[in-house]
Amino acid sequence: MIKLRKAGLAAILLLGVASGAMVLADDKKVEVPAWLEPKIAGLSKAKRDFLLSKKTANFAARPELLFKRFETKTPAEIEAYIDGMMQVVEAYKYKPGTDMASIPLDTSDERFNAWKTKRPQSMNPKREAGPIFLERYLGAWENGIKTFANAPVALTPEDLVAGKVDVAIVGAPLDMGSGYRGAKGGPAAMRMTYGAGGIDMNTMVDPSDELNIVDYGDIAVDNMSTEMTMGHVREMVAEIARTGAIPFIVGGDHSLEYADVAGLADVHGKGSFGVVHFDSHYDAGKGGVHFITHGQPVYRAVKEGHVLGKNYIQVGLRGPWPGPEGFEWMRQNGVRYHAMPEVEKSGWAVVMERALKEARDSGKKLYVSFDVDVLDPAFITGTGTPVPGGLTMREALPIVRRLCAENELIGFEIVEVAPQLDVSYRTPLNANFIMHACLTGVAMRKKGIKQVGYLSDVTAEHGADTPAGKKRYKPETPVKTIFPSP
Repeated sequence: MIKLRKAGLAAILLLGVASGAMVLADDKKVEVPAWLEPKIAGLSKAKRDFLLSKKTANFAARPELLFKRFETKTPAEIEAYIDGMMQVVEAYKYKPGTDMASIPLDTSDERFNAWKTKRPQSMNPKREAGPIFLERYLGAWENGIKTFANAPVALTPEDLVAGKVDVAIVGAPLDMGSGYRGAKGGPAAMRMTYGAGGIDMNTMVDPSDELNIVDYGDIAVDNMSTEMTMGHVREMVAEIARTGAIPFIVGGDHSLEYADVAGLADVHGKGSFGVVHFDSHYDAGKGGVHFITHGQPVYRAVKEGHVLGKNYIQVGLRGPWPGPEGFEWMRQNGVRYHAMPEVEKSGWAVVMERALKEARDSGKKLYVSFDVDVLDPAFITGTGTPVPGGLTMREALPIVRRLCAENELIGFEIVEVAPQLDVSYRTPLNANFIMHACLTGVAMRKKGIKQVGYLSDVTAEHGADTPAGKKRYKPETPVKTIFPSP
């Protein structure tokens, strides 16, 4: 085992592989076992240099593991093995003339921008600007056309302004940023499932009573190109934010976070707000062939300065990714993280308070990004990359509610709901309750509830057993039953 001195950490290159291995940079010598030296004595300088370089990390987590494979091989077999590795590394590279550097588009197509062209208002019937109620019946909320949180619909920025809208919930059914299809069904499933509306029993606050909430429809996406979609999502998120409404984005896969954060930075200013990111994955992957995927939004947002690393907080990380190199990247960029091993060591109550305090103490406006796979698969089965050992709903709801109550929220997203992977309706149901927790927090803040960790006495205390409760408590007056005694 090679010991790394603290002073030398900055000089070490950490290369990520599936096992989370660490490999030293080329300027750090790899020790060759005495038994192996005679076997590789005949190698050319190029092959020996390759064998002792970080390039072998594609084939073994550590040099000693690779060397172990050579114990029973002859010098010729070892050389052939090295030749094979070098051939693979070469094949990985981009080849001008045979590989596409970019995906060609037919810019002469007259319908090139048809996927994101908005209907001109002159083609619609004239109406006053403002939210539109789609319910035919006044008191039967189960009837009519389904919307997020049973809210009225708004179609334009003018509707948002005229309606003095506080929260605009908008779908973004992007499905190309992940190798797992199905997240495009998230907005439709959440509209069709209850849980985003009504009173919050923990606080006795009903977001719909305190906030003007609308369903802002779905943002157009090009499900043939994540990269093309990013620009339009960014424009639409900024469009909502400029009216003073808080955008709540319902995905879609998590590549959306890059466009969502960038859109808010366009309005509020780069580096002006913090992000709390709930996820089992840290989503700061770098490199790779594509500009943006659902594993890269954090890296893109921080790298481009939309949000500063020191204002970024990760919650719920677990599983096989990232390895040490990912945590080193977060440390180097000032990103704070609360992985599940910390929860295992200190308990959720302690870790939750740490994360809440960090969010408050920054003094920054806040954006909350909630990937549903932060929850244990027992609660969210309908997602592309579930990881066991996650948060329970009982753990997730209070922290989301408090984050949105104790900070100035500028946006919220919930992503990676893939309903076709769920044989029940629990995934969109629980996702709606997570969104409702955030809506409750925003409503508490508007209502003026400033107490940290506020809970209503009505539900947090047994009313009949308290002095105040005894004053309120009145025995029920018996009523005549409609059922005759036997």
